[in-house]
Amino acid sequence: MATMRMFNTHRAWEDWAMMVFGALIVISPWLTPGEATTHTQNMILNAVVVGLIVCALAALEMLALERWEEAIGFACGAWLIASPFVFGYADAGMLRFWHFVLGALVAAFAAWEFWQDTSHKAKDQVTP
Repeated sequence: MATMRMFNTHRAWEDWAMMVFGALIVISPWLTPGEATTHTQNMILNAVVVGLIVCALAALEMLALERWEEAIGFACGAWLIASPFVFGYADAGMLRFWHFVLGALVAAFAAWEFWQDTSHKAKDQVTP
């Protein structure tokens, strides 16, 4: 019973993890040594904007928990996965790996939090 409750309740550590993912997304173009000169401004701007949005959403979730925050977070994760193909750096380099992994983590956490929030709100709406 206690383990089921743990999976159905939104936890603050999840928001902190999303903030860490967002920070890693922001600095990801500089985490790939030797590739920094090959990154275009669009790739760098994309990483910074997506990372800042993920961080802002995680911070907002700590203040007011809403379902739309997870939906936007999931979209950010999916966009980050698609970014190497859109901006043309899917064929080489570690940045594509970073963006795929971080995008998958953001999307997975957002989906998990959405599921938790949905089951939590459904329990709140049940009348005795």
